[in-house]
Parts: sequence; C-alpha cells; structure tokens
Amino acid sequence: MSARIFQSIPARPAPGRTGGLMGWCRSNLFADLRTTLSTVAVGGVLLWYLPQLLNWALFSAYWLPDAQACRADAVGACWGVVAEKYRLIIFGRYPFAEQWRPLLATLLIMALLICSCTRAFWKPWLALVWGLGLAVFFWLMLGGWGLSRVETDRWGGLPLTLLLATLSIALAFPLALLVALGRRSELPAIRTLCTLYVELIRGVPLISVLFMASFMFPLFMPQGTKIDVLIRVLVGITLFAAAYMAEVIRGGLQAIPKGQVEAAASLGLSYWQTQRKIVLPQALAMVVPGIMNNFIAIFKDTSLVTIVSLYELTGALGLALNSDADWRPYKIEGYVFIALIYFFFCFAMSRYSLWVEQQVNRGKQR
Repeated sequence: MSARIFQSIPARPAPGRTGGLMGWCRSNLFADLRTTLSTVAVGGVLLWYLPQLLNWALFSAYWLPDAQACRADAVGACWGVVAEKYRLIIFGRYPFAEQWRPLLATLLIMALLICSCTRAFWKPWLALVWGLGLAVFFWLMLGGWGLSRVETDRWGGLPLTLLLATLSIALAFPLALLVALGRRSELPAIRTLCTLYVELIRGVPLISVLFMASFMFPLFMPQGTKIDVLIRVLVGITLFAAAYMAEVIRGGLQAIPKGQVEAAASLGLSYWQTQRKIVLPQALAMVVPGIMNNFIAIFKDTSLVTIVSLYELTGALGLALNSDADWRPYKIEGYVFIALIYFFFCFAMSRYSLWVEQQVNRGKQR
C-alpha cells in the first residue's frame, strides 16, 4: 500500500467587506464592469456640472432682497426674491397683518400629521384630537369668535396645500376601499356601478374634474344655492384620487388566495368579518408602496387648483412674481424654493412608507 502524502490547500483570499461605506460602494457602484462604467460616466457628468451648480446656487449667489443689486452684481442665483416674497409664497393672498393665523394653522396640522405617524399616538382618542384640531384650523383660517373673517378664496400657499392634501387623502382612502370591494362584489349592480365610476374618473384628467367641480357643477344646483369653491375642489380631488387608489387596493385583494376566504366561510365568519380580519390586513400590507405613491401624487396634484383661482404654493409663487416686474426675471429661484418644499414633504412620506412596509411585513422577514 502506497503512503499518502498530505498536501494543504492553498489559502484563499479573505472575502471582501460587505458592510460600511467601502462595502456599499463595492456592491452598488463597482460590482462588475457594466456597473463600474456607469458609475464612472455618471461621476464624470457630476464632476463637470456640480461645481457650476454650486457656484450658481451658493458661491456667486446674492441673498439680500434688492432687485437692482441682483441685476447689477449677482452672476449666480438671486435668492433675494425668496427673502422678499416668501410670505406671499407661503401664505398666498391672506391678509398680511393676519398671517400669524395661517402660520399657527400650518404648525397645528403638521403636528397632527406627525402624531398620526407615531405609533405611541395610535390610540382611539386620536380621532377626537383630529376633530378638535381641524375645528381650530378652520377657526384660525376662516375667523369668527374674536377673529376677523377671511373668505376661503383668499386662502393660499402652504396651508391650503396641506389642507387639500390631508383631507383628500383621509376621505379618499375609505372611499377607495369600498369601491375596491364593490368591484369584486358578487352583486352585479354594485360591481357595475363601481366599475363605471372607476373607468369614468380614470378616463379624464384631474384638471377637467376640477373645472367641472368649480364651473359646471354650480349650473346644475337650484337657484340661490351656493357651495364654497374650496369644498367643490376638495370633493373633486377626493373622487379622482379614490378611483386610482381603488385599483391599487383591488390588486392587493386579488393577490389573496381564494382558499383563505373559503376557510373563513367554513369557520362561520361573515363577509365583513372575513374582510376585516383576514383579507384586508394582508391585501393592504401588500400594496403599501402603491398606496403611498397615490398619497404623494395627491399632494403634488394640489398644484392644479390654480385653474379655479385657489393659489396654493405654485399659484402663490406666480401671483407673487407676476405682480412685481422687478422680481419677475427670477422665477427659477422661486420655483427651486417651492420644489424644495415639495421634496421635503414627498421624501418624508416616502421614508415613512418604507417604515410602514417593514412593520407590516415583519412576519415574513427572516
């Protein structure tokens, strides 16, 4: 029998780091040749344009509210337009001396939104707090009880944007839920009615819905009956958003295996018990990204209410610049300012969506 000679296996290189900044860069920016080439190309473009952008936006910009100095001295951005017009952009045509009221109203509704997104405040009394908060909001904005009255057609800027987005989301979600269930109903009349509603609303742009709600709907009302334009716009946005959101929810409902519904029926659960305890929790967890995408779209679509003379952020910016010829050439700086505001709220909703998605899918994580 021949003797066996032991030969050690050559040592293999240590695996690369997968954590930290270097590990993230290696995995996402330089994983293979194609990714590396894309990274180099994008990095080259950024290295070429980013210094120019920073020079325009920061280093060569003019910050003081002096239009003549902007035209004479600044070679970059003129942020003086924001310093001069920020109150008109943020609060619209609201009376200048009373703008502390929309400021408090905006802080109030933002505090309510933050509380609603915090798990510690998910208590039954939160609905009562919302009711009281909205009552105080409308009292501050509309007036009465010691405050001068300001009609809704003078509301504008950020308070109007937050109000329309918040109420539209709050009203559209339950309506979308009922429409999604109605489209899967076994009753032909309900299923047909919900289908017609969805197809009709989705077949027209939002701007036409707002036009109909603001200008055409009053023509069909009895003589002497007047509905506030803010309510009509709110109803239009809500109906439009609910139609799109219903299809997102219906996609989640269709993903639930039929066997679960049959098992619930065999246990003696009613239709609504099955939906509330079995179907809807799973279906809504599956479509959290799609629902949040609709929420973000609703927030941005509020910019279209300018067509009915409600000056939210974008409309208030146009109002501020078009009424002053000295600052009219600096629209880009103004739009960058409101774009940052939109980005702040949309990015916050996006990050919150990721957190909610992790919470509802915790049982599937390993």
